[in-house]
Amino acid sequence: MTDPTTDPTTDPDRFVQVSLDKRGVHCTARLLTDRAPLTCAAVWDALPLGSDVYHAKYARNEIYALFPAFAEQEPPLENPTVTPIPGDLCYFTFAGTELSTAAYGYDRDVSRPVTVDLALFYERNNLLLNGDTGWVPGIVWGTVVDGLDRMAEACQDLWRAGALGETLSFRRA
Repeated sequence: MTDPTTDPTTDPDRFVQVSLDKRGVHCTARLLTDRAPLTCAAVWDALPLGSDVYHAKYARNEIYALFPAFAEQEPPLENPTVTPIPGDLCYFTFAGTELSTAAYGYDRDVSRPVTVDLALFYERNNLLLNGDTGWVPGIVWGTVVDGLDRMAEACQDLWRAGALGETLSFRRA
């Protein structure tokens, strides 16, 4: 149960810091509690979170990390999009073995009952269309308000130089 003193639905000005830890780069995002209150509450209660970072293959300008389910109940598809814009933080839920095909290239078992994908979109022209499964709507739960330019440069470096050994972290700001 959410503690009312830390409930993001009662305070619209909640912020998270999103970091690429090895590169020492971060940005700050505001939670969209008015548009995705259940998702914001689930993420806020689970913070801090950090895991291996991946760069998207299909969606284009996206970095993300995968986590075991952390909410008591997965949030519904609130504030959905299939066309995220720069600075969007998105929440995706994948059930069963949706991510366990070799095409995704993960180096660990992702065949958990539910996997949560927390993503940052850092540039334009994104489309959440997966060649294997079709449209993949995400929940927009935050928007970057500071540092997107520095983070975008680091994301481009991650794309070119590789993600091995890098962690994507989310913390209360």
